[in-house]
Amino acid sequence: MLPQFNSPVSTKAKKLSWPDIIAGLSLAGLLLPEAVAYSSIANLPPQAGVIALFAGLICYGLLGSSRYAVVSATSSSAAVLAAASASLANGDNALRLALGMGLVLMTGLFFALAGMMRIGSVSDFIAKPVLRGFAFGLAIVIILGQIANVVGVHPHHSDLLRFVVELFSQIGNWNGAAIAVSMVALLLLLLLARVPRIPGGLVVIVLGIVAGKWLNLSQYGIGLVGNIDLQLATPALPALSYPQWLRIAELSAAMVMILYAESYSSIRSFALKHGDSVAPNRDLLALGAANLMSGLFHGMPVGAGYSATSANEAAGAVSRLAGWVAAAALLIIVLSLLPEVASTPIPVLAAIVTHAVGHTLRLAVFRPYFTWRRDRLVIVAAVLAVLVFGVLDGLLAAIAVSLVMLLRRMAQSSVTVLGRLGGGHLFVSRKIHPEAQEVPGMLILRPDTGLFFGNAERILTQVRNDIHLAGDAVHVVILSLEESPDLDSSSVEAIADFCAAIQGQDKHLLLARLKTPAQELLGRAGIGELPIAVLRDLSVDDAVKLAAELYP
Repeated sequence: MLPQFNSPVSTKAKKLSWPDIIAGLSLAGLLLPEAVAYSSIANLPPQAGVIALFAGLICYGLLGSSRYAVVSATSSSAAVLAAASASLANGDNALRLALGMGLVLMTGLFFALAGMMRIGSVSDFIAKPVLRGFAFGLAIVIILGQIANVVGVHPHHSDLLRFVVELFSQIGNWNGAAIAVSMVALLLLLLLARVPRIPGGLVVIVLGIVAGKWLNLSQYGIGLVGNIDLQLATPALPALSYPQWLRIAELSAAMVMILYAESYSSIRSFALKHGDSVAPNRDLLALGAANLMSGLFHGMPVGAGYSATSANEAAGAVSRLAGWVAAAALLIIVLSLLPEVASTPIPVLAAIVTHAVGHTLRLAVFRPYFTWRRDRLVIVAAVLAVLVFGVLDGLLAAIAVSLVMLLRRMAQSSVTVLGRLGGGHLFVSRKIHPEAQEVPGMLILRPDTGLFFGNAERILTQVRNDIHLAGDAVHVVILSLEESPDLDSSSVEAIADFCAAIQGQDKHLLLARLKTPAQELLGRAGIGELPIAVLRDLSVDDAVKLAAELYP
């Protein structure tokens, strides 16, 4: 399970406070422009991001555990949604929208099932270097897409290499006025980001709308966001075939992994910073409810993005009520000013997207891995996977890299020979502590990795080699399984074969530091060469004393 961090702060702020009001109002100004901008990444109508925003704020405010997390559409989920729905729709726009709706619903269902199954302790689906590499590559893809939108060039190829070649081969046809508007908007966003509690995105949108009407930007070929229709459709499942639902389920599993890795990275970071408690299963249910609600009303997938969560904390929020204040403020803005937001110039929207994803486009993210000389190839491979294979296949490749890393680490096998330190009760590695003494007639070994199907045979083969090297002077082998909280069937079979081999050599085996699940399983297995008496949760020292009594 994830650690629980207790804090008196987490029990306070039951009532609405001024810090929450101020933070909520600041959030509203930040989230609305991003919601509309992320809709453009997902190739969905602008209202899809707004619907997702309300679903995330309301559901997480009701069910979530973090007082800082802000659940809304994210750039990564928007890009994955666009790639997934486009790959299945084959140019059919109506089918693409239905597939997108189905993907969000299935994502919500998987989150809810994970919460009900209480598997929130498995929070790190994707290793951090993989996640950071994927985010870096994704930022490049998104920014290049926004450049194409601004300059008015729409390459026919989606793979990055040909996309870039086609984009820059038409540089003579680029819209210079649109580039200028976008650059000015981006510069304003960078300047306003230095001023605390000012919603730079909202300010830039207002200025963009004013400039669009005052300068008549349409005469320069600069388009507008367009109509934002927030008339909620009746909740209903999309009309998709069974094979389409199966394919969506596969893609939704990947969406859940990337969203939860991103979300819980934010939630856990701020919990650690402030000493708050974390509740993974509760947050899974909250994310499930938010995505289900968003999908039913044709919204986008949602998660707890780091930038919005960080902005909420920086604005002074003290409880989840800040999110509800933001939702209320957004409702007022939507009811009164949404038609004006539709007049936002597209270059301004592109600048907001670029600024929002720009924080992930930092070369400094690679420095620790090259300094530590760990996972350098992994983070580079994750970047290249997105750039070479595209967003969707790059995501799947990044997840595959993460799982390979996990299996590789778990499959690594090493066995430590233990000895008694200073004549006391402590048994330590004889390699690290040469002064540790062996026990006459006994060989004490400890696998440094938990046994499972991928390494059990290899580890026990190493144990047998160590026994062979010890020679005939050893008649008792003590195996400490403290690193194996539980065992799978392959491990049990490997242990049974190992016990038979030990008995054939006229030696005796004791198991020490057995956790309860492993001890009960081996008891049920009924391995003849492994009687109940030698299945112990005792310390190594106690096992040595028992061996001296049983096999003098």
